[in-house]
Amino acid sequence: MFIRKTLGAAIAMAAILTSGCASIVGDSKYPVQVSSAPTGASFEITDKEGKVVHSGNTPSTITLKSGHGYFKGETYNLRFKKEGYPDKVVTLNSSLSGWYWGNLLFGGVIGMLVVDPLTGAMYKLPEGVSADMGSPIAQPPTSKDLPVVMIDSLSPEARAQLVPVK
Repeated sequence: MFIRKTLGAAIAMAAILTSGCASIVGDSKYPVQVSSAPTGASFEITDKEGKVVHSGNTPSTITLKSGHGYFKGETYNLRFKKEGYPDKVVTLNSSLSGWYWGNLLFGGVIGMLVVDPLTGAMYKLPEGVSADMGSPIAQPPTSKDLPVVMIDSLSPEARAQLVPVK
């Protein structure tokens, strides 16, 4: 009986010491909603190293890692493109998860200094990122869009339809 209690206590203590609070309650990968105004923009996501980790079209929900390495949060750059609009780049930064501080009570030193920093669970990502593409780029008029003619070359019917510009 004593051996069972001691073994049970040892297993419980090992579980507590080898886990991190943010690893248990939080996660190291997060769903992120990607949107744009107007919708239908293509986007490409690169990590800190410039490696493309995802590409797609808005709106979309993707899963991204919150950590980049031991005690390093991830930062992503999202480049949005849509024909007729200027390109837009938005930065998505990870931030410290509030659950990380739960290690002071539940996860212990191992969770705080080893498990959560290694798994990336000490960081979180925002639920969404959006890009306002701004106003459409004005296209220069072409000869088909705006014909230039001399008034003398117009017929009397066409001259009657002219409107003075002030």
